[in-house]
This record gives sequence, structure tokens and C-alpha cells, in this order.
Amino acid sequence: MSEGKISKWIIALTVMLPTLIEIIDTSVVNVSLDHIRGSLSAGIDESTWTITSYLVSNAIIIPMTGWLSRLFGRKSYLIFSIVLFTASSFLCGMSWNLQSLIVFRILQGIGGGAMQPISQAILLETFPRKQHGMAMALFGVGIMFGPIIGPLLGGWITDNWSWHWIFFINIPIGVVSILMVIFFIENPHYMQRMKMKIDYWGLAFLSVGLGSLQIVLDKGQREDWFSSGSITVLSLVAGISLILFLIVEHFFAEHPIMNLKTFKNVSFSTGNMVMFFAFFNLFGSIVLLPIYLQTLMGYNATLAGMVLGPGGVATLIAMPVAGRLVTKTNPRFLLGFGILVAAYSTHLMSQFNLLADFATIIWPRLVLGIGMGFLFIPLTTMTMSSISREDMGNATSIYNLLRNLGGSFGVAFVTTMIARRAQVHQTYLAGHLSQFDRGMQIALHQSSSAMQQAGLASAVSGQAGAGAIYGRLIREASMMSFNDAFGLLSIFMFCILPLVFLMKKGRGEAPAGMH
Repeated sequence: MSEGKISKWIIALTVMLPTLIEIIDTSVVNVSLDHIRGSLSAGIDESTWTITSYLVSNAIIIPMTGWLSRLFGRKSYLIFSIVLFTASSFLCGMSWNLQSLIVFRILQGIGGGAMQPISQAILLETFPRKQHGMAMALFGVGIMFGPIIGPLLGGWITDNWSWHWIFFINIPIGVVSILMVIFFIENPHYMQRMKMKIDYWGLAFLSVGLGSLQIVLDKGQREDWFSSGSITVLSLVAGISLILFLIVEHFFAEHPIMNLKTFKNVSFSTGNMVMFFAFFNLFGSIVLLPIYLQTLMGYNATLAGMVLGPGGVATLIAMPVAGRLVTKTNPRFLLGFGILVAAYSTHLMSQFNLLADFATIIWPRLVLGIGMGFLFIPLTTMTMSSISREDMGNATSIYNLLRNLGGSFGVAFVTTMIARRAQVHQTYLAGHLSQFDRGMQIALHQSSSAMQQAGLASAVSGQAGAGAIYGRLIREASMMSFNDAFGLLSIFMFCILPLVFLMKKGRGEAPAGMH
């Protein structure tokens, strides 16, 4: 059956099904770590390698996807990736100790890394250029929905079954996906298997560079960044390896893993920059929100998930609307609107306090969901509009790499910010606590009286009252650090707005030569 006779919607479902489960798997383990740690007798730091190992192998494979698709043929490589992902999911669920789980998670990341760029490339090739907005709405549903449903699904499965089933559930979906790819996906002539000289040096430098960078971003805050010798060494290794990779790819590789000449396209290079900071903002904010809710506001995991969930629904509603509008209006207006709305949402989050109610907290998350929906569709459409079909695999690999790196940098930035700024605010506020201050004396007396009413002896009530005041100070300092982090995310988003004017409209059909 030729691809031209197959409905584009069937093809879209075929490529999005494995992509969705792969994206869910990047976050599904997070909420199950305690169960995994207890079951496999692992420490807290050791257990986090089940997440880091997947992210590292995933990050390494994503930029290689276009090159590997040409080397093995895209359909064959996609089937191999889904088979590897499905088989390693089964092995993850059968893991007998932490070491085996980490090894199988690496294999799962290698299998899953190709799915995002390949599915995006196939969607952009299958849908005519004037329908690229709708194609990217379909792709965006998976990209945005996965990180939100992952923790909720992982928590429910772990609580009701066991952590093993967060991996076993991938198996039937993987089998269905393999059969659908076999029957419904065909290779275009430019994606058949090619004889190429393998770029061993580029392969080595990219793997070491991205692997080291991902570990630095994931572990940096926990190990106090450059005060840790291992983080310093890994940072140097990442920097040197990636510089050598760029030199090899640009000057020496006959068949480069990444075709860096694509960056000569101004719309493409600008779009990648905007995407990096958009996901820097998105992932930074959706990581901060649950931490704020659970550490300062007393929410449990379910209630915190209920705050994140409606924002995902808002994105799912906004994306199809943006997909239709992108062909009827100037996409730059939609992109600018999306950036402004996303920036405004994080500005609203920077106004949170310790008395915020549920409605006050959920509203900015809804606004962010709408903003990201209107941002993602026109941005992807304009970024890819002038890329030839032959170079689409390479372009989507780069695009997805920078999107993932933006999220990783955003998470590393906000976790560092709240730790460092909390210390600054705590020092500042503590400097204003003086026993000679009239307000402090009144607060101590009221707190001590409250402790006595609660049943404490008068001999210790004064000390307990002072402890309660200091505990409130720490909470206020933490709250101020969250305000700082959300505020900076908002400023970063506002700052990328001028980049919109560097991008071409990218609306309608491309010239014949682009096909």
C-alpha cells in the first residue's frame, strides 16, 4: 500500500502513538522513585540515575536521528526504535536490582530518542504545507500532554498496581505501534537506506558532549555545581567535546551526523532560539509549581497534579485553534501573542504568596497553557516552512534537541535559583529580627502565649514561640525565592519577543523547488 493512498490522519496516529508513550516515559518514573528505591534497596541519589540515564541516552540519540534514518532507512530505523523501546520497557519492569534497571533505561532512551524527530518529519511531509499548522497541533498535543499526564499516570499505576507496571503498560501499545508502522508508513525516495561513510569522530564527540552536559544539568544543583569536582570535570568534558564536534562536522565530516549548514536559514536558527527559551520557561514553571504547592502550601501530590492538569487541557484546546488560524493570519502575530501570554502567566506566578487560594494558583497555569498552545504551532510552522523535505529529518532532529535542552536548562536554572535566593532572603530577613525591636517583642509574646494555650509549659513556651517565628521566616524566604525565579522566567520570555520579527511568515504552500 503506497503512502499516498493512506489517509494522512492514519499516518498521524501511527507516528504519534509511540511518540506519546516515549514522552510520557521521560516523566512517569519521577513519582515512583520512592517505591523503586524501597523495592531495589537503593539510596536517594542512586535511584535518580533511573531518570538521568534515560535523559542522557535520549539526548544523545535525538540529534543523530536524521543521520541514522539515512544510514538504515527511515522506516527500518523507526521499527527498530519502537522494538527496542518496547523490549527494554519489558526488561525495565523485570529488573532485579538498580544496576539492571539503569542499563535497561539507557536502552529505553536509545530506542525512544528517535521517535519525536521522525514523527515530526513524517507529519510535515505527509500534510501539505498549508496544513502544517494542523500537523504541528497534533504533534504538539503529544509534546505538551506527555509531561503532564506522565506523573499523574505514574502515581496512579504505582499506587494501585506496582512500579513495574509503569513499564509493562508500554508493551501492548508498542506492539500495536510496530504493526501500524509496518502497514502504514513508507519511505520516500530520499529516506531509503544510503551507503555512507560513518562519522566515527562526530559520533564519539556528540555522545560524550551531550551525555556529559545532561548529567551536569541533572545533577548540578544537588552537588552544588562547580564546588563539586565531578561536575567541573564533566562541564569541561562537555564543552570541549561539543566544540570538537562542531569543528569535525563543519570542516571534516563527509556525511555529518548533523548538517549545521541548516542554521544558515535565518527563520530556522531564530525559531530554534525561541523554542529553547519557550521550553526553558515551560519546564521551569511546571517544575516550580508542584514544589511550591507541596513544600509551602501543604498540597499533596494529587492536588498538585490537579493544578497542572487544567493547564494541559488549555493547551490541548488552544493548539487546534492556533493550527487553523496559522493559515488565515500572519503567524508572527500568533507567535507574538503566545510569547506575551506565556510571559504574563509566569509574571502572575511571581505574585504568589503563602495565602494564595486554589483559584489564584490555577489561573496562571491555565494562562500558560493557552500561551504555549498559541506559541508552539506558529513557531514550528515558520521554523520549518522553508526547509526542504530532503533536509526535514536533520532539521527536526536539531529542533527537538534544542527543545529538550531548553527544558533541561530551565529545570536546572529554577532549582538553583530557589536554593540560592532562599539563602539570600533568609539572611536578609534574619538580620531584621532583634529582641530590641518592638514588633518582634509583641510577636514573641503572642507566639509564646499561643504555645502555652496549646499545652506547653511556660518554661519552654518562649523558646518554642521563637522557633515558630523563625520557621515562618524560612517559609517567607522560600516564598520570595519562588517569586524571584518566576519573575526571571517572565523576563526571559519577554526578551525573546523581538526575535519574532526575524522570522519569515511561512504561510501557505512552499515554492515547487522546495518539494
